[in-house]
Amino acid sequence: MNKWWVIILFLIISSCEKPVSPVRVQGTAQGTYYSVVYFDSAGRNFKPQFDSILKAYDQSVSLWVSNSLLSKVNRNDTTVELDQWFKDNFELSKQVYWKTKGAFDCTVEPLVQAWGFGFEAAGKVDSTSIDSMMKFVGFDKVQLINGKIIKKDPRIKFDFNAIAQGYSVEVISNFLERKGIANYLVDIGGEVKATGEKPGGKAWKVGIEKPASSKNAERHLKAVIELRNRSVATSGSYRKYYEKNGIRYSHTIDPKTGFPVKHSLLSVSVLAKNTALADAYATAFMVMGLDKSLTFLKANDSLEAFFIWSDSSGFYRTYATQGFERLIVEEY
Repeated sequence: MNKWWVIILFLIISSCEKPVSPVRVQGTAQGTYYSVVYFDSAGRNFKPQFDSILKAYDQSVSLWVSNSLLSKVNRNDTTVELDQWFKDNFELSKQVYWKTKGAFDCTVEPLVQAWGFGFEAAGKVDSTSIDSMMKFVGFDKVQLINGKIIKKDPRIKFDFNAIAQGYSVEVISNFLERKGIANYLVDIGGEVKATGEKPGGKAWKVGIEKPASSKNAERHLKAVIELRNRSVATSGSYRKYYEKNGIRYSHTIDPKTGFPVKHSLLSVSVLAKNTALADAYATAFMVMGLDKSLTFLKANDSLEAFFIWSDSSGFYRTYATQGFERLIVEEY
């Protein structure tokens, strides 16, 4: 057959192919929502699998499941057998702990509980009680050896909340890739991974929330970015807090002081190749504050970030690293 007829025949066949419609799946997990959009020529709906995977994941690293591996480790159960999800959360947490010189630390669980961001309301917290707890806070006091957690003090407890949600995005993404899905967007509680693109070569669009004046205020966007083969995670202090005697206490605890952070930084969104790392560094930067975070970013060019803070007059200010700024298509 003449090659031109082959080309023409190919174009005719291609023009007759129906565009693949997106499959949209939503649900709840980890006390929040999840939303997955993907393009699959077979139109398969993986919601039952997503729900099953995320439920199993909670059995590994959830602080809110009493018989999870994490809960058992916190209770010093020596019979517990750790799975790969737990080990990965531990190793990634350790990596970020050392990189940020302790600004990110998953052994802050006793402090989180003491300040009332865990299972019960805050009790009496003062410098003396915090100093006593700081003796068993520090990722340098724990090791993972031959599949077992070794603690220097049995009172050490883990809280993977600042990395586990980002890692769960990777878990769902890995499932999709095993099913041959190349173009997808996974969003679990605002931690997002975008892989491939939409039909027509269009990038995925992801919104960055504007800090709210109160925890129950309506949600509005501060910016919209375009993503391809990247993850973005956001940490903020404007929805998770409580007020007592006229003082607002942020849920972001500084592992070095034991006290909630008090700087003007309201929100940090971090871009990375891995959603768990984006999640962890967003929390670390909320602890470090703007200036220290920018110094860190200059030495770690694999990360990009977008900061929102309040100036002395109460106006929102923003700063985006060059790599992040290039992805912003709308800003409000």
